[in-house]
Amino acid sequence: MRLARMGSGRVGGSDVTDGWDWRQPGTGAGAARSSSSAHPPPGGPGSSWWSDALADPWRDPTASAVVVVPAAPVSGAEPEPVTDPAAAARPALRYLLLVPLVTALLAGLLGGAFGYALAIRGGGAAPVLGAAPAPPPELAQRMPESLAGVAERVLPSVVTVRVARPTGTSEGSGFIATGDGYVITNDHVVAGATGQASVVFSDGSSSPATIVGQDPESDIAVIRVMKDGLRPVAFGDSEALAVGDPVLAIGSPLSLANTVTAGIVSALDRTMRAGEPGGPTRYYAAIQTDAAVNHGNSGGPLVDGAGRVIGVNSTIKSIAEGHEAGNIGLAFAIPINQAKRITQDIIGTGKARRTVIGAQVGGPGAGGGAGVRLVSVARSGPAADAGLRAGDVIVKLNGRPTNEPTDLIALVRKFAPGSVVAVEYRRGTSRRNASVTLVADAQ
Repeated sequence: MRLARMGSGRVGGSDVTDGWDWRQPGTGAGAARSSSSAHPPPGGPGSSWWSDALADPWRDPTASAVVVVPAAPVSGAEPEPVTDPAAAARPALRYLLLVPLVTALLAGLLGGAFGYALAIRGGGAAPVLGAAPAPPPELAQRMPESLAGVAERVLPSVVTVRVARPTGTSEGSGFIATGDGYVITNDHVVAGATGQASVVFSDGSSSPATIVGQDPESDIAVIRVMKDGLRPVAFGDSEALAVGDPVLAIGSPLSLANTVTAGIVSALDRTMRAGEPGGPTRYYAAIQTDAAVNHGNSGGPLVDGAGRVIGVNSTIKSIAEGHEAGNIGLAFAIPINQAKRITQDIIGTGKARRTVIGAQVGGPGAGGGAGVRLVSVARSGPAADAGLRAGDVIVKLNGRPTNEPTDLIALVRKFAPGSVVAVEYRRGTSRRNASVTLVADAQ
């Protein structure tokens, strides 16, 4: 192995390697060439600068890479001392690194002990965990489609309804339907009122109200307040709902105004019969929800995910009875399409029309346990005009099964007079279909 030569060449007939010539003064070039294995004698006056060359084969490019043991020194000449230049610096370097390390450790221990002592004695601030909290967003900055955004828009349109009764003050909920002060609520909220009603708005202000009209069988009532700057709700389409749609129930349950609860549509066209002893019988083809609804929510809006009213909260199912009943995740609302129609009838004429099919129904139909038997059919009524007659068993109405008389009555009353519904019925052993145009009763 050889190192790369730098600037090698011949100058004045002499070999030049790396800029030096180790030959002893007075020795010719021929002598050097005549014996390549000859080495200069060690020592000698004026030539001590190369006296260690025998110990370093890399100094002579022509020397073999072997260790050469130098000859014994000339008598009286002292060998040149060999020292390690890094030996003296190593202890100093270790000390230089060790001193700041020990100093830092001592400072940390002292600082920690001092801080701990201050914290124990109440002289230091408590440690802050986590990042600095971000400021909460303003209500107006919440996304419109979020539940908070929906509640923000609808709450100013929801009111608490209070009426005086002989037994005390009745309280429920309602919502503003028009800009000129018409408010929708439940009939059972204002039923039996002996004095003027009043409403309390979401901002805490109140206003007297008058009862415009009531429909006990549909459980819808309309009252009116005279106040400027009212904000009516937006109406949705209850026929466009699907099970699983998110909803909010807003009102004053248990006198807790401005309460918002969330849930989903649990079922549609849940037919049921309700009413107090001695009072009217109410039939619902209701929207079922698991949103928390309690006493005082009656008459308040059930709102979809876009902030549109799709139902009027009316009744609940509970294990207990009477005033002890509470929410167990089963609440029912009147579909808003039905409530709007009845409200328009009340505002326009003072009373609501009731939708009928023109037949009397009895118990469940015979055979298979499905269907409702027609006990009688009114002459020239909707059912008779469609070809139905007494004894026929109606199995479905617009695709909805009818297993009990309540099912048929509730489903019929959900539709407006003039609506055409598909009826599937059984006559004897045959299945038949008919289209029936529903009408309003003569009352």
